[in-house]
Amino acid sequence: MPYFETLTPETFAMLAALVALAGFIDSMAGGGGLITLPAYLSAGLPLNLLLGTNKLSSSMGTLIAAARFLRSSAFPLRYLVFVSALAAVFSAAGAALISAVPPEAVRYLLIIFLPPAALFLVARKDLGMRDTSAHKSPERVWFGSGLISSVISFYDGLLGPGTGTFLALSFAKVCGYDLLRATALSKLLNLTSNVFSLGMFLYLGRVDIKLGLVMGLFGMAGNWLGAHVALKRGAWAIRTMLIVVSFALLGKVAWDMLK
Repeated sequence: MPYFETLTPETFAMLAALVALAGFIDSMAGGGGLITLPAYLSAGLPLNLLLGTNKLSSSMGTLIAAARFLRSSAFPLRYLVFVSALAAVFSAAGAALISAVPPEAVRYLLIIFLPPAALFLVARKDLGMRDTSAHKSPERVWFGSGLISSVISFYDGLLGPGTGTFLALSFAKVCGYDLLRATALSKLLNLTSNVFSLGMFLYLGRVDIKLGLVMGLFGMAGNWLGAHVALKRGAWAIRTMLIVVSFALLGKVAWDMLK
């Protein structure tokens, strides 16, 4: 019997609520995988289907957030093509690598690859509150953007939790974008890396398609609401959510190490 057919109404409701909540948070600050991956695990999804199914549902939600944010941000098309192409290549490489790892090792890799971002964010209270990208050389912006896109998209294909957070913080720090523009760019790259790594997981048969599509609808609703709040409240709302998510990442790492 397919896994989706074994879900009880209570488990389905719990999973749907958590995926929607993750979408709301992820659209503003990233880190949705911090909620969805444990949620899928607690619902009994087999480990070999965990990352691929999560990529399917999160891709659907990120599509909504990316569309809303990019309408409000001005980036040259060739720049978007450049960073997206790098995200596509490196996320697929990350997905190919993780697919060679035994499923039971995924749980331990999640603990190892959740680095802390909270202390840096709290220490830099002005980070991303205003756009200073015009004061940086085009060469630095393009080189920094390429490096960020490659490294973090590879991590996204490999595991994923916290990708949006790391992208937004990196673009704000290295390129000088304010958090609204940095988040808009992070949503595009997150969507690109999700789609291309999802293609790899689909090819390898590591996706529960029905579950991913259904949960993706709830993720889309959460992403739409989160993007609406972020665009209405501005960089302050995004910064606040980034701090919350970053501390949650730190707490998750500490908890998993103590268990």
